[in-house]
Amino acid sequence: MQQLLPMAIRSVLEKPARYAITRLCFFFNAICAKTVDVSKLDKLEEDVLVTLCLLEKYFPPSFFDIMVHLVVHLVREVRLCGPVYFRWMYPFERYMKVLKGYVQNRTRPEGCIAERYIAEEAVEFCTQHLSDVSTVGVPSSQKMGVSKPLLGCTNTEEVLPYVEQHMIHIKTAYPKFRKRTKWLQDKHNSTFIQWLRFKVQSELEEDNHGVSENLRWLTAGPNMAVPLYRSYLIKGIKFNIKAQDDVRTTQNSGVYLLAHIMQVASAKDKNPILSNMGFYGVIQEIWDLDYQKFTIPVFRCDWIDSSGLVVDELGFTLVDLSKIGHRNDQFVLASQVKQIFFIDDPMHRGWSVVLSLPNREYNDVIGDEVLGDVIIECEPFTRGMPNVDTFDELVGELGGQNIQGGCEDIWIE
Repeated sequence: MQQLLPMAIRSVLEKPARYAITRLCFFFNAICAKTVDVSKLDKLEEDVLVTLCLLEKYFPPSFFDIMVHLVVHLVREVRLCGPVYFRWMYPFERYMKVLKGYVQNRTRPEGCIAERYIAEEAVEFCTQHLSDVSTVGVPSSQKMGVSKPLLGCTNTEEVLPYVEQHMIHIKTAYPKFRKRTKWLQDKHNSTFIQWLRFKVQSELEEDNHGVSENLRWLTAGPNMAVPLYRSYLIKGIKFNIKAQDDVRTTQNSGVYLLAHIMQVASAKDKNPILSNMGFYGVIQEIWDLDYQKFTIPVFRCDWIDSSGLVVDELGFTLVDLSKIGHRNDQFVLASQVKQIFFIDDPMHRGWSVVLSLPNREYNDVIGDEVLGDVIIECEPFTRGMPNVDTFDELVGELGGQNIQGGCEDIWIE
């Protein structure tokens, strides 16, 4: 209901009814999020009241029973008790499925469950006295090693002072282009690595001990033998390459990058604009750059061209996966992207709808803050609802969480 129902009704219902149901889906997507912004609960409660009024306009009276009325009280319950996922019944329903799997003799289901449960508990107790033994009954992914990557050359504190020095060097060497921001940025991107290597080497020759070890290995460059991986796990999210998804029923190769870039209207534009821009792509290869002392995992992606990107009237982002652009800049750090999913749009053939799901491994993201104050910014609350007065206006764009920094990550075989 939170993600797939709005997609399923895009081509089968009239616009007013579709808008009303989509508003209800957005509401449940917001209250079921793993983080809650308490300051926006009042607005959310007002929106759900309007949503129920809209449902009354398009559905018969028999549709409205006590269950529909209880939706009005869900926001108050969140305000009093905290996030919904702490209290819902889904974990218990899943465990009931596990218990039903213990039944071998259908004439004695209780005995089968008790016997299998006791046997599993006994084996689990024995494993506590053994080393390197996984817990019985808990599924785990196959893992290969642990990598702690650096955030990247231009994101480290050691490199930022050199970036500023290099920009000053370019402006001094080319005084005629001091006011051409686009030209200066292109020149910086093409010459910074060589200049940094020479700069660090000269400082080392002068016995300058201010150069960190990480910076020395960065300027030396990575090992030319680069291992390729099919899967990668970071921040509790598993990424696959496109070839791996093609042979599976699941999809883990879609990525989203929110970048601060320089936008120009044309090649002759002398007044570029610095702003945030989102990029959507598909992972083709996963590289692990080895700098001897640390590794930097990067994704080589096929990025969707701007001509294959539109936002519909409900705020859903549509992409044409066949329109590939940015072929000269395909690589991105694994810690900078967010996982997304592409669903075929039933209304427009050849286009896909972009969906973003919450992180399953919540503790890996905020740690012990899960038991603290739940006043944390939540992406679904920023998405907005259709305006009541002008019902045909946009709902607001779907997507756009802040990109978090790097953390421990795990390679998966």
